Amino acid sequence: QVQLVESGGGLVQPGGSLRLSCAASGFTFRIYGMRWYRQAPGKERELVASITNGGGSTNYADSVKGRFTISRDNAKNTVYLQMNSLKPEDTAVYYCNFLRTGFNYWGQGTQVTVSS
Repeated sequence: QVQLVESGGGLVQPGGSLRLSCAASGFTFRIYGMRWYRQAPGKERELVASITNGGGSTNYADSVKGRFTISRDNAKNTVYLQMNSLKPEDTAVYYCNFLRTGFNYWGQGTQVTVSS
């Protein structure tokens, strides 16, 4: 069955960096675009970054442009989110996601907390 397993979250000081990973299994990873979303307490889930199946095109929310980088390794069935210059407002649970035949698949999420 489809599995998305996020890792790499944690507590980091403002200005710090984290690299999130999402290990995928149970589907043909290389043919699907992938996305990272986040959800802060009391807020709606928002799209942070997306990448096409081959990795040739990426898009970012305005709030993270220039600080976050999404990438993928199709040989390892893994998508990454490199997060630099982190701010307290980046605190959220981060989820990886893909859409197949109209159905959204989600991982369990990984908590990112940016605080001094």
